[in-house]
Amino acid sequence: MIKPTLIAVPLFALFIALEAWLSARANMQSYEKKDAWTNIGLGFFSLIVGGALGIISFTMYDFASQFAAFNIAMNTWWHWALIMLADDFAYYWFHRTSHESRFFWNMHVVHHSSNRYNLSVAVRQSWFSNISSWIFYLPLALVGFPYWAFVAAHGLNLIYQFWIHTEFVKKMGPLEWVLNTPSQHRVHHAINPDYLDKNYGGILCIWDRLFGTYKEEDAKNNKPKYGTITPLNSYNMLWINTHGWVEMWQGIKKAKTFSDKLKCIYASPYMKHITTENQNK
Repeated sequence: MIKPTLIAVPLFALFIALEAWLSARANMQSYEKKDAWTNIGLGFFSLIVGGALGIISFTMYDFASQFAAFNIAMNTWWHWALIMLADDFAYYWFHRTSHESRFFWNMHVVHHSSNRYNLSVAVRQSWFSNISSWIFYLPLALVGFPYWAFVAAHGLNLIYQFWIHTEFVKKMGPLEWVLNTPSQHRVHHAINPDYLDKNYGGILCIWDRLFGTYKEEDAKNNKPKYGTITPLNSYNMLWINTHGWVEMWQGIKKAKTFSDKLKCIYASPYMKHITTENQNK
């Protein structure tokens, strides 16, 4: 089946071009040419490579569906409301784990490695995330949501997240209490110490508020700075997708204990300096 994100590609391109023009006109410097074209290239190849690896997600979802508790027909509006809510909840945990575990961060770091924040960053995606992201959506299959409905709901979730990658939209009043907004997502992309590892929601921010990961933007006193703690400084798309794995392997080789080797894989990305600390002891 055709994914909603594929259908939305022409609109993505249109709005990226429009925002780039508005940014240049307002002298906002939100865009840098090489960075923007790298983002677009990464997005294009993520559709190809990610599409091919999508067979993993389909296979695992189809297998889990054999053990579904129910057979949800998707013939009422509240079935769709439930799957959208369930998908957003699963996305929250996928996204949070992608920041808290080095293995998953190695793929998600692609999205965060630009030091700009604009709509082109929204399409800056890992080529390999379909290798493991399916794990977080198996509960939807076990409940009984059909795969085609999951693809539709998840696609709409991702399409929603496109527009929040902008500096043009400021705070949105009461909507900030329920929805994930550009203001909240700017915090998520920021490397300011107070903003690190916050605001993981997809469409909704209620999960962040419930689980203690919500942080409000304070643009006046703490303007977000974007990128990664250790800047990548590369436009090589293959290196952008693989540098995390290389660094992880280097850490594993240097780690002195088996426990530290495991931490290089599954612990927080900030644990990557543990081997250096141990060598200095």
